[in-house]
Amino acid sequence: MGMTQADVIKQILHFDGLIVSTLGLPSRELYLLGDSSRNFYLLGSMGMASSFGLGIALSQKKRVYVIEGDGAILMNLGSLVTIAHHGPSNYCLIIIDNGVYATTGNQPTPTQKGTNLVKIAKGAGIRNVKQVETPKELRHVLINYENKLLVVVAKVVPKDIKVPIIPYSPVKIKKRFSKELQESQK
Repeated sequence: MGMTQADVIKQILHFDGLIVSTLGLPSRELYLLGDSSRNFYLLGSMGMASSFGLGIALSQKKRVYVIEGDGAILMNLGSLVTIAHHGPSNYCLIIIDNGVYATTGNQPTPTQKGTNLVKIAKGAGIRNVKQVETPKELRHVLINYENKLLVVVAKVVPKDIKVPIIPYSPVKIKKRFSKELQESQK
């Protein structure tokens, strides 16, 4: 069957750090599997999780895991160049590549026709790029995270899952995440 987005999120939840997730199903699935004040759910900002997470990583020492979709990263490829330029050692971008725009109805993304996100990330100047296809491979990569910039392309199968709407307003998400950041600085 193959790895699913839920498998990726479950692996990330095993590790200490802050989590920024892209809009739509990834945020809703993260909410379902492990809601926490350490999670920042981006609502309505496709392609911006990678940039938002970069700013957080640059502003504090805690590890930051960013969950971005293949379609979302393709909307903001320039973020990869900026991430490579700054290279924060506490930043881990996990691109969930399911080959579809899942939130809007499973229209195919260019990765179905050969666009290679690993090569794009390396071409942007990111040296530590891994591709994983199983939860075990992902766990191994995350366990061996060596405190240097890391980008992981997680190849997953698209799977429809019933997920709740996140019941928090953007203001509440911001406030509880800000409180988490303040606590982690102590």
